[in-house]
Amino acid sequence: MTQTHSRLSTIMGEKRLKISTISRDTGISRATLTNLYYDRNSAVSLQTLGTLCAYLGCEVGDLISYTNQKEETP
Repeated sequence: MTQTHSRLSTIMGEKRLKISTISRDTGISRATLTNLYYDRNSAVSLQTLGTLCAYLGCEVGDLISYTNQKEETP
């Protein structure tokens, strides 16, 4: 079972940024940013990821974490 998680809230906290500021500066909708912030997205466009990474000065792997968990069999 694989899981992805957004680390946007952590990065924003470290940089003391607000959703409204990022939205205004990047043109990414507040709804998209809010969903990423609260880790509610099931899909994010590559353009959005690229824009966020350029703005935040990070890589995609810094923004999105990926875990591959093996299911235990009884």
